[in-house]
Amino acid sequence: MPLTFLTADRVFDEVAADTALPYEDRDRWRRPYRPGPWRVGAAALLLLLASYLLFAAMIVAFAGALPGAGGCVAGAAVVIAFALRLVRVGVWVSERGLRRVGLLTTATLPWAEVSGVRTVQQPVQWLGLPRAVQGQALLVIPTAGEPLRPLLTDHNADFFSRTEAFDRAADAIEGWAAEYGAYR
Repeated sequence: MPLTFLTADRVFDEVAADTALPYEDRDRWRRPYRPGPWRVGAAALLLLLASYLLFAAMIVAFAGALPGAGGCVAGAAVVIAFALRLVRVGVWVSERGLRRVGLLTTATLPWAEVSGVRTVQQPVQWLGLPRAVQGQALLVIPTAGEPLRPLLTDHNADFFSRTEAFDRAADAIEGWAAEYGAYR
């Protein structure tokens, strides 16, 4: 039985290595890297919790306590929404600009307001915790104001222990900035 998902993964790596902008539809928002295993694992655990909540809702509903079952279903819906948002967290690019999607907020910076994107060595947070370690960070320098907090680091949930993936993602975002940014 052929495992087509394995060959598709290799094709994506070959295309990403050949060009910084491997997409045809550049008006669409897309993340130029895959979510990391820590982020996907946390989302999978949350979805597992949601399945237990839905199973509990079914048991409670069969027991005849419909308000309790409704509470379990509502709780499961909140956990599912949180897991989906957790997977969407990251940096997204299009020809319109650069978008940082957070857990609760989303901020978009048009390319006209970007003066530069560069990778620097600096202390970075380890998996988003207060502990700082020396690492690489991708910074955006806006045309007006001070530099923003790092877009990506090599110690966040997407790139922890994946230095090559961080380098590819930083190169892809720098490629988008070079093509659409104000500093062409």
